[in-house]
Amino acid sequence: MKNKGLPLLLVALVSCLAVFAQTEPSRLRISILTCAPGDELYATFGHTAIRIIDSSQQTDLVYNYGTFDFNDPDFYSKFTRGKLDYFLSVATLPQFMYEYQVENRDVSEQELRLTDSIKRAILTALTENLAGAARYYKYDFLYNNCTSRVRDILIKYAGLKANQTLVPAKTSFRNMLHEYLDKGAKSWSKLGIDLLLGSPIDQLVNIPESMFLPDYLMKGIDSSVHSKPSGILEKKILLFRGIQSQEPFHNRPFYFFSVFALLVAGISFIRHKAARQMTKAVDFMLFLVTGLVGFLVLFMWFGTDHTSCAANYNLLWALPTHLIAAFALWRNPGWLQKYFGFCSVYYLLILVFYFFLPQQLNTGFIPFILLLLFRSLQWRKK
Repeated sequence: MKNKGLPLLLVALVSCLAVFAQTEPSRLRISILTCAPGDELYATFGHTAIRIIDSSQQTDLVYNYGTFDFNDPDFYSKFTRGKLDYFLSVATLPQFMYEYQVENRDVSEQELRLTDSIKRAILTALTENLAGAARYYKYDFLYNNCTSRVRDILIKYAGLKANQTLVPAKTSFRNMLHEYLDKGAKSWSKLGIDLLLGSPIDQLVNIPESMFLPDYLMKGIDSSVHSKPSGILEKKILLFRGIQSQEPFHNRPFYFFSVFALLVAGISFIRHKAARQMTKAVDFMLFLVTGLVGFLVLFMWFGTDHTSCAANYNLLWALPTHLIAAFALWRNPGWLQKYFGFCSVYYLLILVFYFFLPQQLNTGFIPFILLLLFRSLQWRKK
């Protein structure tokens, strides 16, 4: 009897353990990692990733939407045309942290207070993304980046909802980008971004949109209301670089173009034949570069998938027709005087309405446009 009862007891015990295992919490911990900006341009705005610790599986993994294949033979072409696929990758915490240790960048962690079902849903979504075609996505600087992907997951599965505005009223995407570029004293990078990114980034941001950058997603989580339940279990610094001295921002392009414009203007008043030849050579380069910039703006607008490069008002001063005019300077055909007469009036109007356009243009271009106006006036007189 005892021998027959023992197997029955073991079966009952195993059944109870199986039921208990099904109802036992997954022992998942989900955190958001926010990485501080770095010195390189690609790291200027920081980074976001999701850390998931599963004590039942003894794993500690970081899910990262900011990876791409740098070894792709068409990498630069695809990147320029906005056709480069970014993808979700997974790494252990030490592997993920290595880059930030080398670059001496802060990494903050916010462990989320979520129900077990929400944690499982997030892990399932990430696992499915990692295994399927959804792993790859078309990167968009404003609306579909490594941070916005994490934000969208938290909104969808955890009911993320910041209960207060994260930026001042009437803040645009461009204003938010300028904040980081100014802090990093990246005046030339700021000029380049303001040149290539058009009026779409002057759109005012709402609360969810303002969380497209890592620091602001972290702020949004700090002030968030989750659907079930709410709050953060713990917030800590995984890597701390200490207080870094901040270089004051100087508008170096403005100073550079101002000095350049004054030098060209000074040479223009010298009547010596060599000075006149030098001035013509400078004018050739001035209008050639301006025309090429105009074609670059057109290409980024119409020839790429970068939505933020559309409707670019820099095309108002970077006239592609200057490319033709630059080569015509050496022959000085009859139409050239009329062309520069038009440009003289045109550039004067551009400067008058410079701060009233639907797009915020970089002030560093003002001395350059003044120089274009001055040289157009000189050629109109000829």
